[in-house]
Amino acid sequence: MSKTNPKVDQYLRKAKQWREEFETFRMILLDCGLIEEFKWGQPCYTLEKSNLVLIHGFKEYCALLFFKGALLKDPKKILIQQTENVQSARQIRFTNTQQITKMKTVIKAYVREAIEVEKSGLKVSFKKTAEYAIPEEFLSKLDENSALKAAFDALTPGRQRAYILHFSAAKQSKTRESRIEKCTPRILSGKGLDD
Repeated sequence: MSKTNPKVDQYLRKAKQWREEFETFRMILLDCGLIEEFKWGQPCYTLEKSNLVLIHGFKEYCALLFFKGALLKDPKKILIQQTENVQSARQIRFTNTQQITKMKTVIKAYVREAIEVEKSGLKVSFKKTAEYAIPEEFLSKLDENSALKAAFDALTPGRQRAYILHFSAAKQSKTRESRIEKCTPRILSGKGLDD
């Protein structure tokens, strides 16, 4: 079994919800020989410095998130794509410790496959930013404002995608326009949506 990380110990001591489930996940993942780290405020399990699995909790469920889950075979059909825009990661969701314990063998099989995927060097082929539909309201703003277009074009593809998805998520044109107005100063200053 791999050694525990003091930051994860502290995280688990403070966990108000899902503590028992997280501890059960932890023992399974450490038993698979993964390195325990603490990234993005969550327990993260790695292999040779590559992220493999993240433990995280939500209001209704807790989950194991496989970073390259889209490449796993998923014979039990238990991997879930969080949203339509998530390209690589997949979750296995649970609502109690008994479910986790019952699926321990299956979880370990998925972890072993994730290890093999990582060792083989397989990569997820991501959709290019140019393949995303840019909302008409934003296209109009880019046409009207050359400085905004230049600033947007200078952003990294990930930052561009974040803005496009943020604008596109609004159902009404008025809301999309409001979001664009609100984000324009950030784009002009070269910042991403979450910077």
